[in-house]
Amino acid sequence: MSATVTPNAPHPSITGRLPALDALRAIGSVAVVAHHVGFQTGVSLNSQWGTWLARMDVGVAIFFVLSGFLLFRPWALNAAVKLPRPSVRRYFWRRSLRILPAYWLTVLVCLIVLPQNQPASAGDWLRHLTFTQIYQPNQLRAGLSQTWSLATEVAFYLVLPLVAVLAVGRSWRPVRTLVLAAGGALLTAGWLTLMGLGVVGTAFHTMWLPSYAAWFCGGMVLAVAHVALRSGTGPAVLRILDDLAAAPIACWAAAGGLLAIATTPIAGPLDLVEPTAAEFAVKLTLYLAVGTLIMIPVAFGERRTRVHKAFGSASARWLGLVSYGLFLWHPLVIETIYLVGDRPLFTGGFLETFTLTMAGGLVLAAASYYGVERPAQALGDRRRRPRPTTPQPGSRVPTVNSPH
Repeated sequence: MSATVTPNAPHPSITGRLPALDALRAIGSVAVVAHHVGFQTGVSLNSQWGTWLARMDVGVAIFFVLSGFLLFRPWALNAAVKLPRPSVRRYFWRRSLRILPAYWLTVLVCLIVLPQNQPASAGDWLRHLTFTQIYQPNQLRAGLSQTWSLATEVAFYLVLPLVAVLAVGRSWRPVRTLVLAAGGALLTAGWLTLMGLGVVGTAFHTMWLPSYAAWFCGGMVLAVAHVALRSGTGPAVLRILDDLAAAPIACWAAAGGLLAIATTPIAGPLDLVEPTAAEFAVKLTLYLAVGTLIMIPVAFGERRTRVHKAFGSASARWLGLVSYGLFLWHPLVIETIYLVGDRPLFTGGFLETFTLTMAGGLVLAAASYYGVERPAQALGDRRRRPRPTTPQPGSRVPTVNSPH
C-alpha cells in the first residue's frame, strides 16, 4: 500500500518487497520443467493434452515480464518521488552476484559430468561462461539448453540502465514514460519483419533479445503504471489495472483461454521445427498477453486479498526463492534420469519423470540457494548503502519489490 511522506518522516525503503511476486518465479520455473519433461518423454508430441505441455514454455514469458517489472521500477519510482537515479554500478554488481555464481556452477557441473558433453571444447566453456552460446547455431550443450533464455535476459540486464534513463528522462512524466517503455514492441515488430523478409532466420535468431523486447517492455509498462497509481501521479485510466486485479479468476481464465489458442497450429509447431515469422509473431503476442494477465492480480490491487495471502505464503515464497536453482538444475536431473535408467529419448511416463525431476531439482535448487546464491547476495548486501534522500513533501512512495 502507498504511504504519504512528510518532510520529517523517514520514507519507506525503495527495496521493500511485494512478497506475492516471488511465487510468480516458482510458477514460471515449474512451467518450464513441465515443458522440458513433456518434450523429453514425447508426451508433448504424441498426446492430445500434450499440446498444453508443449506451450508451457510460456513460463519464459512470465520470467521476462516479471524481470521488466521489477528491474525497471526503481528508475520509475525514484523519478516519481524525486530521488536520485539508482546506482548503475550497484545495479550491475547485484545482478552479477544474483546470476553468475549459481550459473557458473551449473555450467561447470554439466560440462564435466554429463558424458554427452565430453570432451567439452574451450569454445564450449567460453561461450557458456560468457552467455554467448546463443549467438552461433547449435551451441547449447546437454543440461544447458534452458540457458538460452538466461543469455537473453542477461542481454536485457546490460541495456536496461540506458533504456531506463532514456525512458524516464529528468522528470517524472508517467504518460511519456509509458509510451517510451512500450517502445520495445517496435523493436520486436521490426525484428519479426526482418524474419519475414528472410534477413534474419527463425532458428537461433529467435533466441536473441529483439525477439523478446516486447515481453520485457510489457513488464516495464506495468512498472510505470504501478508507480503512477501508487504515487497518485498517473492518468485515471490506469485504474483499470486495479479493477482487473480485483477479478483474478477472470484474468487467469482469460490467460488460460489465450494459452488454449496458442496450443493450436496458429502459434507454430509444437516441436523443434522452425516456425514461420507469422507463427512466431502470434506466439509472442499470445504469450505476452498470458504473462501480463497472470501478473496483474498479483502485482496490483489491494495487498490483503486472498490471492496475495496465498501467493505470499511461506511455502510459495520459498519456492520463489529457490526457483532460479530449479530453473538451472532441472535439465541435469532429466539427463541423469535417462542415463541411469538407460532410457531412449521420447520414452517414459510423464508423471513419473516430472515427479522425479521436481524432487531432484528442488533438492539441488535448495542446495544452490543456501550454499551459493544466498551467500553471494549477502556479499552484495554488505556493501555500504547510500544514505536515503528525503523525497519532496507530499510525495507518496509505493511499496516496491526487490528485483532479487
